[in-house]
Amino acid sequence: MEALKIKELGNIPEELIKDFDRVASGLMEHQDFSEEKVLGLIAQMLENPKKYAYSRNKVTNLAKKVFELQNSGIEIELTEFGKSCIPIEQIMSLEEKAIGESLEFNLREDKLNYSIFGADFIEQGALNQMNTALSLPISIAGSLMPDAHQGYGLPIGGVLATEPDKIIPYAVGVDIACRMCLSVFDIPIDIFKREPHLLTRSLMEKTKFGIGGEIRDKVDESVMDKIEWTATKVIRDLKDKAYKQLGTSGTGNHFVEWGIIEITEVDETLSLPVGQYLSLLSHSGSRGFGGTVAGIYSKIAKQKTILPKEASHLAWLDLNTEEGQEYWIAMNLAGDYASANHHEIHAKLAKAISAKPILMVENHHNFAWKEIHRGKEVLVHRKGATPANKNELGIIPGSMTASGFVVKGLGNESSINSASHGAGRLMSRTAALNSITKNSMNKVLNDFGIELIGGDLDEAPMVYKDINDVISAQKDLVKVLAKFTPKIVRMADANRKEGRED
Repeated sequence: MEALKIKELGNIPEELIKDFDRVASGLMEHQDFSEEKVLGLIAQMLENPKKYAYSRNKVTNLAKKVFELQNSGIEIELTEFGKSCIPIEQIMSLEEKAIGESLEFNLREDKLNYSIFGADFIEQGALNQMNTALSLPISIAGSLMPDAHQGYGLPIGGVLATEPDKIIPYAVGVDIACRMCLSVFDIPIDIFKREPHLLTRSLMEKTKFGIGGEIRDKVDESVMDKIEWTATKVIRDLKDKAYKQLGTSGTGNHFVEWGIIEITEVDETLSLPVGQYLSLLSHSGSRGFGGTVAGIYSKIAKQKTILPKEASHLAWLDLNTEEGQEYWIAMNLAGDYASANHHEIHAKLAKAISAKPILMVENHHNFAWKEIHRGKEVLVHRKGATPANKNELGIIPGSMTASGFVVKGLGNESSINSASHGAGRLMSRTAALNSITKNSMNKVLNDFGIELIGGDLDEAPMVYKDINDVISAQKDLVKVLAKFTPKIVRMADANRKEGRED
């Protein structure tokens, strides 16, 4: 295709004309695109480069260059010819987006069926919420994990597959990309007797918990160099806060703890010899960045998607809209940030004991993934649920006294390839604070030989379900490979609380 034809689409800088021409020629030669289709695709990309820069498509790399120019203040405006190349259906959707109309939806008269694991110890409130979720017109499939309990919109422990271009912020969760991370060290477990103060001191000095928690020294801040931090105003405004909080943990059930992992049989997926090892386990998410993103886009979703009152927290965003793309970019960035956050914590603690891990295992459990379910492309929301695709490693923690487990997914379609994310609460935070005493909690900690730094009564061991029952209820979903026993636990101090959904 002649460069002149490309030039007619808009005021494309001269230095990019060759890139545009190369992409256009490639599409015509190798993808069998017509000239009209190529011009239409490129015109759509120029109209909304952000959408194409952060999704997999045939012009992704070119879109990233255009988007970088846009962020530097150089706008490429479509000519009348360029606008005429956009397919009519695309023009209509852009006009509808500009108008910003809210759309009202009804629920299905008959909800979709879904699988329930551990039904005997799942509260009715969680079941009611799941029933509502499976009544959404965009729902494709669902499953409820044995640790399930009531949350906002989708219950914690809920898995929901929707149409592939519909995402529900509250079904991802308030703490986007909340996740687990485990480091295993080739250090004898008698370190708990030889040098317990070293382990305790490392948690005291190298971790930071609570609202607004910030930390100056960074081991690896490269996650902050990602181009996605420039993608939207919301993200740009939160970047400084995210940088300051990199390497910190939240409140509620977030923790960093030293313990012992026991491997009883060799498994090629885990690739560690049988034995007991010193291990570090952490649980936290994307901090204030993810929480703010969740709040902003949950509100937008509720404004755009009008649902009956009982389903209002299940409002969705369309990924074909600007708001949907903004949330998708922010959610995935929150995932990268949360992972880097854990790595920062683990790197500092490993350095404090002068060791390097021989194995790391990690997984999200508040996220949405594009997957194939029963031959159909869907968007899988796992809110407090662990991905358990075949041979995929995951971590299911217990409580500050109960064991956690490293598991291998069995790829069970009935659970949408998912498992629980923990033991699950038996008691609300308010009920725990009103009924559990400090003496009773301390007695349990002493009985199990646990050293607790920080923490509060709403995280006492007795507020959780029996982790062994929860694991037994999902034997068809995961295989247990190793058992983690906590020994020294660090959590947010009692006066460092914030409103939490978990």
